[in-house]
Amino acid sequence: MISQKLQDAINAQIVAEMWSANLYLSMSYFFAAKGYEGFASWMKAQAREENDHADMLAQYVMKRGGQAKVGAVDAVPQEWASPQDVFEHVYKHECHVSELIDKLVDVASAEKDKASQDFLWGFVREQVEEEATVQGILDKIKLGGDVALYHLDIQLGARK
Repeated sequence: MISQKLQDAINAQIVAEMWSANLYLSMSYFFAAKGYEGFASWMKAQAREENDHADMLAQYVMKRGGQAKVGAVDAVPQEWASPQDVFEHVYKHECHVSELIDKLVDVASAEKDKASQDFLWGFVREQVEEEATVQGILDKIKLGGDVALYHLDIQLGARK
């Protein structure tokens, strides 16, 4: 059985993952409106991934005998100054999500729930990859300017 404290913490993370999905969907629409179809597609894939994370967390809570709940999801930003601004926002957001996941692991550890610690470490590892991926995109944008944006838009559009 999962403890109430850990169940509540995971349910809060479900909401955070859904907020992230909405953020990336908003970014996808922003990029599509600006003609960056590849960036829009990449962000839409990010949104799907965040929804998948929310569902994985919910399924885990239920598998452990708890009740998964979806709380209110706040509105997300709609506008950014530039593609670089969007990816800087994404990087900061992924760092924030990493902190949230780390805190979940801390709760699981305090609750002496080794199964949950093991489950959550998968998210910790994924966050390392997420931060590195976005940092790499930002590095390319900063190095190459507008030319990089054109090529990155094509490259990121290949993601399904």
